[in-house]
Amino acid sequence: MAKLKRKPPGERITCITYPEPGAMGETGKWRIFRPVVDREKCNKCQICWMYCPDAVITLDEEGIPKMDLVYCKGCLICEQVCPAKAITRIRETEAKE
Repeated sequence: MAKLKRKPPGERITCITYPEPGAMGETGKWRIFRPVVDREKCNKCQICWMYCPDAVITLDEEGIPKMDLVYCKGCLICEQVCPAKAITRIRETEAKE
């Protein structure tokens, strides 16, 4: 996958732009839910990757999304846009690292 670069200030942007990974900083202890990907259900459409506002989703060697939970804010937009319903949520208190 090609590395995306930011456009210089003032230059017209004619394509989708992405925030830097973890643009808003590390997640504190305030996240209530975290996303979990069901590898069997995932159809590798990459819609979750495209919609993630903090760019914390990367794709592994098989094309399955992988969340960087250090920067994930738990907004769960990925869960909402997943057409295969392969992304679900679990409470942080129930999560096992």
